[in-house]
Amino acid sequence: MIRLSTLARAPQRLAGLISIALLSVLLAGCSVPLGQQPTSQPVIVIVTATPDPRGQPTGLIASPIIPETPVPAPDVVTPQVPDGTSTPAPAVGGLLERVKARGKLICGTNADLPGFGFYDNVRGRWSGFDVDFCRAVAAAIFSDANAVEFVALTTSGQNERFEAVRSGAVDVLFRNTTWTLGRDVSQLAFGPTTFHDGQSFMVRVADKITTLNDLAGKKICVARGTTSEQNLNDDFSARGVAFESILYDDENQLYPAYDQGLCDAVTSDSSQLVSKRQTLTNPADHAILGDRISREPLGPAFIEGDEQWRDVVTWAVFATMYAEEVRVDQANVEQMKASSSDPRVRRLLGLEGDFGEKLGLANDFAYQIVSLVGNYADIYDRNLGPSTPFSLERGPNKAWNLGSGGVLASPPFR
Repeated sequence: MIRLSTLARAPQRLAGLISIALLSVLLAGCSVPLGQQPTSQPVIVIVTATPDPRGQPTGLIASPIIPETPVPAPDVVTPQVPDGTSTPAPAVGGLLERVKARGKLICGTNADLPGFGFYDNVRGRWSGFDVDFCRAVAAAIFSDANAVEFVALTTSGQNERFEAVRSGAVDVLFRNTTWTLGRDVSQLAFGPTTFHDGQSFMVRVADKITTLNDLAGKKICVARGTTSEQNLNDDFSARGVAFESILYDDENQLYPAYDQGLCDAVTSDSSQLVSKRQTLTNPADHAILGDRISREPLGPAFIEGDEQWRDVVTWAVFATMYAEEVRVDQANVEQMKASSSDPRVRRLLGLEGDFGEKLGLANDFAYQIVSLVGNYADIYDRNLGPSTPFSLERGPNKAWNLGSGGVLASPPFR
């Protein structure tokens, strides 16, 4: 039972608590240390009762109200970039705004995978399929494909690729990376698939291994903690094929180990196997099995929660694909811009519409990409096509409307 005397005293207790709170504020204002001046704007305090879930007063909370004057920006956090340099990453504003203010894109990629991401120490030059997509994003933002800083990332250790994205050390990751559910729910977001791949095995021709069943009882080199390791375990377990895993923490250790005969086969994405075969002592002594044990959609990764940045990276990639669909390439883009009456081409090149502006870019962002870097076919052929040491068939990585089973497609620019 609640006594009437308790209810009668409640307003008095509330008033007393209010008085105490106000007195504390006044005393605090009088205790400015010697030599310091009080702020020119007062801090107003409102004292309110906070009800519990049943609607009964449980206590009093003093809530400061900040006057409507400019508030100093919070301290800038400076994350460490994996290569040892540092890059300011302001805590306010979207990523596109911060990249523009910095004046360059910071792109994580591979430095040791010829054809996809490779750094030439002699010439001081980056090249590769993934590297060119970094340049495409830079072209979209700055109209300058060279306004990009490349950061070499690995699958483990200090330069681990996903932590570099989460920490803000890189703005975007283009590094033969598979889009999976587990990664998508781990503070990462993914853009369009730039390369449809699948996992296979490289073996010695002399061993006469031609099928997956021939790998029973064999030693297989694989990178620890990658989708390749999980796919290998899942697929061979389902097949009932026994084997011995030889695990390495760094992908770059796999191929020297295999080349030295420490394992009978090495497994990874087929595109990586094609590239790394060229680095072996005698490339012709090795073959890549036609059987694949997975589908690997490779593409860009970036921090989740920034929709504008997602759109910028996504439509920069789509611009290369759509340009090929409508037959605009690096060789004819100037002519198409000057004379094409095709509304699809005109929208793509920014001659009609304001799509670029709505992305936070120039309306001709796609024209800049195609002019400075090329369409998808230009990028593919330059790095992986018939004139390269890899001569990698495009297979599913063909435009959907050009025949031969291609699945690459962009949403329309309209």
